[in-house]
Amino acid sequence: MIKKIIPTLVLLAVFVSACGGQPEAPALSPEQVQGTAISAALTMVAQTQAAVPTNTPLPPTDIPSPTPLPTFTQLPSPTPDFALLPTATQAAASSGGEDNCLHPINRGEAGPTSNVRFENETGGNVSLSLNLRTNLFGQCGAETYVLKKNEKLTVSMPKGEYWAWAWIQHADGDETTAVGTFVNRVGDNHLFVVKIRETVILVK
Repeated sequence: MIKKIIPTLVLLAVFVSACGGQPEAPALSPEQVQGTAISAALTMVAQTQAAVPTNTPLPPTDIPSPTPLPTFTQLPSPTPDFALLPTATQAAASSGGEDNCLHPINRGEAGPTSNVRFENETGGNVSLSLNLRTNLFGQCGAETYVLKKNEKLTVSMPKGEYWAWAWIQHADGDETTAVGTFVNRVGDNHLFVVKIRETVILVK
């Protein structure tokens, strides 16, 4: 802007000095005219700049602080207590199912034993099945023995109530069965004698 104003003022000053009458004061030298024009031009520029409204800086915008995320309380992982759940065998035993004792007797946990003597009086060969019902030690199960004709077999049996079943094979090919029950009592320490006959199993 200054470069445009200064030449205009210089030309104006030269024109006035050339066209005017005799000056009453001594004429200014070209250097003085140029200096005066430059000074006037600078003054006008300064006034123009002062008239321009200043740009008021905008106040800083507050950046909102981040909203804290909600905290979550960690719940403990559910740990299933399988030790407290009954097993299938335990459930069957508690329900009193008939097939829950179809396994060998756990003699290591079935409690004390006493001798029982089985005597075959059928006249044939006997396959004897003994089924211990759940006793005072929570054990049950089954055992099988084979007795030949007229054989006597002594077995140490855990205390408890037994259901006995005999399958009898005769020499002529006939087959019969005999059933019965007996109790090997806890307080009994004497020899038990169980007789197997044609249709019944009984305690002597």
